Amino acid sequence: MPSRVHPGKVYALPQSPQLFKQILMISGMDRYFQMARCYRDEDLRADRQPEFTQIDLEMSFVERDDILGLIEGMIQHVFSRVLDTEIPAPFKRMTWHQAMDIYGSDKPDLRFPMDIKDVSESFAGVEFKVFESALAEGGRIRCIVVPEAGKSSRKELDGIIEKGKECGLAGVVALPLKDGEAKGVLTKYMDADRLAAFIKEIGAGENDLVLFAAGKAREISVALGKLRLHLAAKFNMVPSEKFCFLWVVDFPLFSIDSETGRIVAEHHPFTSPVPEDADIMESDPLNVRSNAYDLVLNGVELGSGSIRIHDRAMQERLFKIIGLTNEQANEKFGYLMTAFEYGAPPHGGIALGADRLTALMAGQESIREVLAFPKNHQAICPLTSAPVVPSEEQLRILKIKTVAEEK
Repeated sequence: MPSRVHPGKVYALPQSPQLFKQILMISGMDRYFQMARCYRDEDLRADRQPEFTQIDLEMSFVERDDILGLIEGMIQHVFSRVLDTEIPAPFKRMTWHQAMDIYGSDKPDLRFPMDIKDVSESFAGVEFKVFESALAEGGRIRCIVVPEAGKSSRKELDGIIEKGKECGLAGVVALPLKDGEAKGVLTKYMDADRLAAFIKEIGAGENDLVLFAAGKAREISVALGKLRLHLAAKFNMVPSEKFCFLWVVDFPLFSIDSETGRIVAEHHPFTSPVPEDADIMESDPLNVRSNAYDLVLNGVELGSGSIRIHDRAMQERLFKIIGLTNEQANEKFGYLMTAFEYGAPPHGGIALGADRLTALMAGQESIREVLAFPKNHQAICPLTSAPVVPSEEQLRILKIKTVAEEK
């Protein structure tokens, strides 16, 4: 945000809400919360707008279960008072790795079944070239069972296979079960008894459709996760007025930036590792779990939080792993690093999207439906036509020069 009082300077605080919350805890406040109005200039989607509201909180001397229990109680109270609906607690919990393997997403929709099953061992020794090649290269074979879709026509099956390719799968192998009889190419490579045993093992019914994919484990799970959501909508499997809450925990602390190839913080660089993994941060950073947690409702991430780093030495270790020297860290976050030296309490928090929660409770797919003056899909305000081209006088007052990109 450009400063009129200080020409040529801007207000730009990296991770400012996060750091301010931590400073409050270090200063001696034991808890903080507010309904925070937030502004972010980023790409839009159904659950994202440039302006949004979040329920923001931070607490000292807490562990993960304290925060999760507090939020569960708040959710129960809100649903009881607003919708007269009782939400059972504690909410289900799932590790990040479990979510990615079983649903292909770190925000899985649990309102319908159709989980991803790893069936690699079931096809060991089956001379089906696609599966043999994948296993030989260290890949996996995974499948989903689509209830009551086994009677799909040839055209419908071709459409499903094509959709699988759009989701990122190199190929999809279909095994329709019509009135209990298996159809498709796999019947040529497995005898009837072995195939029947396999169908029973995965719990497929007599008119279900089994869809297989082979390749790198994480890649096929993510693609099958996308296909799973598409098919659930296509076959009307998603029940209305059902609320399935889930905590996703044990996220990776680090990940690899796809553009630079560098190690970066998965959430933000102030998230602490789980204590058991602290010793491998330098030697095996990509397998370090973070003490972070996401609250998911019906496939939508409602909010993220974590137990924070409260020790300068640990913070410096993390900064070093993501490529920040001590000098750079002090330049950007010196006030936080100095505060740590005075004795910071263990602390953690979370921020929940109030607009997202409201939209889901109201049965709306987009948060635009619960905002008074939302932006459209081009991030333009239909009422005021903002953003607009600033006048020369406005630019002069703020001492700003602009360069418009040529179209």
